[in-house]
Amino acid sequence: MIKKLIRSILGRGKAAAAEGAEPVKKTRAKAAAAGGKIDPDVLGPKEHGIDPALVSPNAVRVTQTLQDAGYKAFIVGGAVRDLLLGIKPKDFDVATNATPEQVKQLFRRAFIIGRRFQIVHVMFGQELIEVTTFRGASAEAAPKDEHGRVLRDNTFGEQHEDATRRDFTINAMYYDPASQAVLDYHGGIADIRDKKLRIIGEPEARYREDPVRMLRVVRFAAKLKFTIDPASSAPIRVMAPLIDNVPAARVFDEMLKLLMSGHALACLQQLRKEGLHHGLLPLLDVVLEQPLGEKFVSLALANTDARVKEGKGVSPGFLFASLLWHQVLEKWRAYQAAGEYPIPALHLAADDVLDAQTEKLALQRKIASDMRDIWAMQPRFERRVGKAPYKLLEHLRLRAGFDFLLLRCQSGELDAELGEWWEAFIAGNGAEREELIARKPADPAGSSAAPKKRKRRGGRSRSKSAGDTVDTVDTSDSGSEQEASAPAPVRARAPKEAAETPVEPAEGGTAEAPKRRRRRRSSGSAGGAGGEGAPAGDD
Repeated sequence: MIKKLIRSILGRGKAAAAEGAEPVKKTRAKAAAAGGKIDPDVLGPKEHGIDPALVSPNAVRVTQTLQDAGYKAFIVGGAVRDLLLGIKPKDFDVATNATPEQVKQLFRRAFIIGRRFQIVHVMFGQELIEVTTFRGASAEAAPKDEHGRVLRDNTFGEQHEDATRRDFTINAMYYDPASQAVLDYHGGIADIRDKKLRIIGEPEARYREDPVRMLRVVRFAAKLKFTIDPASSAPIRVMAPLIDNVPAARVFDEMLKLLMSGHALACLQQLRKEGLHHGLLPLLDVVLEQPLGEKFVSLALANTDARVKEGKGVSPGFLFASLLWHQVLEKWRAYQAAGEYPIPALHLAADDVLDAQTEKLALQRKIASDMRDIWAMQPRFERRVGKAPYKLLEHLRLRAGFDFLLLRCQSGELDAELGEWWEAFIAGNGAEREELIARKPADPAGSSAAPKKRKRRGGRSRSKSAGDTVDTVDTSDSGSEQEASAPAPVRARAPKEAAETPVEPAEGGTAEAPKRRRRRRSSGSAGGAGGEGAPAGDD
């Protein structure tokens, strides 16, 4: 190791290293498979080019505290990879030879978590540093399921064993902030420069140990724009069903990382390319093959990617509501075709889709609730009369629902005029809002949520008198603009004189009309005449 360090400082042996890079990789792979010790390549600051300013001060504090206590400690994994690429890491992981209990004793706010493999979370305000103990060679006696997935493995070991246990070569490098040296055990530096993703060890065995690695390789390939090594890619399509054996919570966490990586669209395309999408989001492939569905999902993911790159927050509820909307839409239309009313049909459709997805993705209750709210608001956006728009402004999820509406308009599912109307209504003052409502036609064409006029069920028989017939035109109990402007056949039942003067009932109907009015909501005749004074069926 000392000789290698001297050669690296003097700049010798670089040509020989380049010529023999591939044989060295094969030798290391064989040594790793045989459980032999592997000596790392040690790179100094001039060789790796890491900017210390990109390193979290809290991560440096953790490594320094462990080293001062006599332990080894390095920044490891994705943080080192990002530092080598000149990217400021979002999270920092530290690897050490101290056990979880020994780590916890050194920090005031440290918590041991994990069942499959114990790790320590060290908290510094809002920043979390994850500390893991060097893992040893996987024990044959470690509990596994019938497919070979490791269920529990708290075997600790040496640093070279820990490097062999990591998934990809680009994640198996260690950075010491004190000496600013990088230790590379599996040729990760060369793979980063070649933009190649290569799994450590036998790919099939490594995927069987932890099928989530198949999702990780897809995420890294899409995020870093790396190509997957053919040997690492070949088993994925065949072994994809193994993901069904992974706990749903782990799959959900990995899907969130994938969709909120800032490269969500590229990740989904890579999932389809590798054949991994079928079990994760059922029917998503069908949606993406439909022009309208593909445009909608692409817009939603592009919007999410843009927000991530701008440093803005992203709502998982909005994201999953967008991905599953066309499944809800299809079932919603099917329930309506079967005779169900629009609003109950929408709730039934949402229940069906969420029930199917919860089994696969373990959607959290809060996320599922946000998805329901966003979907349920969509028919309400089409009610633009009376008090309905004002009530919708008070909804806690208005912004998410409105953004969802804009996606529907942009994809061509709805008329763009609807989105423009609501954009002006939300931004407008009181007078501008009243003007928008006043100029809206009484019966908007193409409103999928407009309730149908129900037939009267039972009750008192209608009087055939002229006064009673005119009274049925008054719609003060419903506030619906459809009933206010009653169709010609309904008015035809009244005598001509009564139809021309609806305020004064015809003779013979004076005794009946007051009784019927007492049964109805006393809101006066203004709501029935104009159709603008009451909400359009919102309540």
